[in-house]
Amino acid sequence: MCTTCGCGSDEVKIDGEHSHHDHDHVHADGTRHSHDHDHAPGAAHEHAHSHEHGHRYAPAHSHAPGMSTKRMVQIEQDILSKNNAYAAQNRRRLVERGIFALNLVSSPGSGKTTLLVKTIEMLKGRQQVTVIEGDQQTSQDADRIRATGARAVQINTGKGCHLDAHMVGHAMEKLELVEDSLLMIENVGNLVCPAAFDLGEAHKVVILSVTEGEDKPIKYPDMFRAADLMLMNKCDLLPHLSFSVAKAIEFARRVNPGIEVIEVSATSGAGMTDWLDWIERGAAGSRAQRRDAAAGIA
Repeated sequence: MCTTCGCGSDEVKIDGEHSHHDHDHVHADGTRHSHDHDHAPGAAHEHAHSHEHGHRYAPAHSHAPGMSTKRMVQIEQDILSKNNAYAAQNRRRLVERGIFALNLVSSPGSGKTTLLVKTIEMLKGRQQVTVIEGDQQTSQDADRIRATGARAVQINTGKGCHLDAHMVGHAMEKLELVEDSLLMIENVGNLVCPAAFDLGEAHKVVILSVTEGEDKPIKYPDMFRAADLMLMNKCDLLPHLSFSVAKAIEFARRVNPGIEVIEVSATSGAGMTDWLDWIERGAAGSRAQRRDAAAGIA
């Protein structure tokens, strides 16, 4: 259960098959029980108990009838701690193989999938790309990705409004990722909960469409604070809108002074070269990290 919004994840499916998942059931009186399920048969996936490279977030201050704020905060901390342990496992696996993983986050309708399709098409012959698609229902986005020739796995979260590291670990096993490749994780459209869940990625990339308000970064600060890059998408529409690019960047850097910004349009291709260059620099870094690790260089 996600204590940030109260969503459940009991109906998780990966490419149409029910996934064995870590279920945390929290009842209105504050009692909680969980079921820890193993990963896919034959898959080497250790159950770590350490917290490595985990992101820290403030409690969401959610409320439930009969449950104290202190209890809710404790439950949320427990859930995030367990998630971070799985994220650490994912991150180690990715680093060992030199795989550059990005977690694409945004509100619904920002153009994530269209941008991702364009990115894959432009990277053909330069970078092998695999994709994990997150949606509550349907496989439409994964089907669009597969039409490009890229391998993709669809995670349907059911009532869940975000991916977590345990789901992504299962999807990574299904994909059988190859060394020195690029993994793109398209999260469920939501600017709240995905901010708190580390998936083991190298970076969160937040997509802000110019058809949204330029004040989104200060309305949803946790997401923009967690991201390393903001892609300002659909910039071809700017002549028809009153959206202020300067104001959006100002707001984003008010909550995250170090965030990078690239203005793009998947339709016109504007800014896509800068975006691909950013990806390739990161992918080169991941490959170098794998080589250094293999050579025993700290």
